[in-house]
Amino acid sequence: MKIYNTLTNKKEEFIPVIKDEISIYVCGPTVYNFFHIGNARPLIFFDVVKKYFEYLGNKVTLVRNITDIDDKLIDQSLEEKIPVADIAEKYTKAFLEDSGSLGVSPADHQPKATEYIGEMIKLIKELEERSYAYEINGDVYFSVTNSKDYGKLSGKKLDELQAGARVKTNKQKKHPADFTLWKKAKPGEPKWTSPWGEGRPGWHTECVVMSRKLFGKTFDIHGGGIDLIFPHHENEIAQAEASTGNKLANYWMHNGYLNIEGEKMSKSLDNFFTARDILKKFNAEAIRFFFLSKHYRSPIDFNEKILEESQQAIRNLYNTIENSGYDLKNDIYLKYDDSVQKYKDKFIVAMNDDFNTAKAIAILFEISKAYNKINDKSLIKLLIELGKVLGFFSDLERTLSNNIEPISEKLISLLIEYRDNFKLEKKWELADAIRDDLKELGIILKDTLNGTEWKIKK
Repeated sequence: MKIYNTLTNKKEEFIPVIKDEISIYVCGPTVYNFFHIGNARPLIFFDVVKKYFEYLGNKVTLVRNITDIDDKLIDQSLEEKIPVADIAEKYTKAFLEDSGSLGVSPADHQPKATEYIGEMIKLIKELEERSYAYEINGDVYFSVTNSKDYGKLSGKKLDELQAGARVKTNKQKKHPADFTLWKKAKPGEPKWTSPWGEGRPGWHTECVVMSRKLFGKTFDIHGGGIDLIFPHHENEIAQAEASTGNKLANYWMHNGYLNIEGEKMSKSLDNFFTARDILKKFNAEAIRFFFLSKHYRSPIDFNEKILEESQQAIRNLYNTIENSGYDLKNDIYLKYDDSVQKYKDKFIVAMNDDFNTAKAIAILFEISKAYNKINDKSLIKLLIELGKVLGFFSDLERTLSNNIEPISEKLISLLIEYRDNFKLEKKWELADAIRDDLKELGIILKDTLNGTEWKIKK
């Protein structure tokens, strides 16, 4: 397997720290509002990364943090006129609901920043003692000029850098790129006691502490959106290496932006749609298909027409499975011969090449097309197996069983019988009304030589 490592700007062979055990840390949400659909991209992609590693037989531990103290939470607290802790609780719950609705599996660990304040203070004190940090008027800053190779992840040079995105330029810093480790509390803000006075930790310190607490000094993969390369991930590396001399992570993976008409989707540009709003119009697997049909490092443009096409593509795959008459209970007896195994091999080659989900999806359609030609149910078994690696077919059991209670089946059969009688009596309007009303309820009737068949519309 090869992974593109942002740190080296090239694909590298993936070698885990511990054989057959994979450690992944993905930067999670700052819970001050509902997350936008662009935030769904890393959620879905790294969910697939975990699923694929597990498919290959590895034990995978994925950590996704929650930033529950930050300027944005404080601002939202003032706007909604409720405490910061209530803001964090409200939008953490919303995040879990919406990510779950997208089919994203829960993280193995979901640490909250406020649970690790003591460890963060300890790290900042250590950096100060090693001359990597300095305190001025209750604020503590990291000195980038004392950091070896600062800028190696982003490729930025110190003499070109301006203040980081979350750091307001101020004259008390020694260098404009010095970033905040500890922020002095303003009146009314949440605060913790520290050697430098009351305050709270800076954003960049949180992930260093939480990832190392859960994984140790060096773990396998650190992931997130491309917008986190600088300053957040750059600053994580600087702190970790200054404190221990060890790498924080061996591989750094970043997904591309979701754009709106060529611009990055973001709350600051006011050009975003929340995930929960999009889920009202499109099902979760269509959204997943939309993102995975592009390579994760490529930018992707938000487009409702493409989402509609993605929804239809997923329906087509479901239809292939449903029309095959596939029996989930008996699939253990199906074996793959060489003609089927070749598709699995191609899928693995695609995914082993830096998680090329676009090619992997294309192979799902190759399998579907092959089945329609040769009617080999082992192809359906493989289609389901590989599709689940990408997070598809979560609704398969309901689809194949029609998920209709026996009493409901009897009512549908009774309505079909009434319709048949109306047709014999040439009462076409009444027969059509039953058909149309059932369609409104998601029940599709199909007249065949053997009588009327029905299925649930997907």
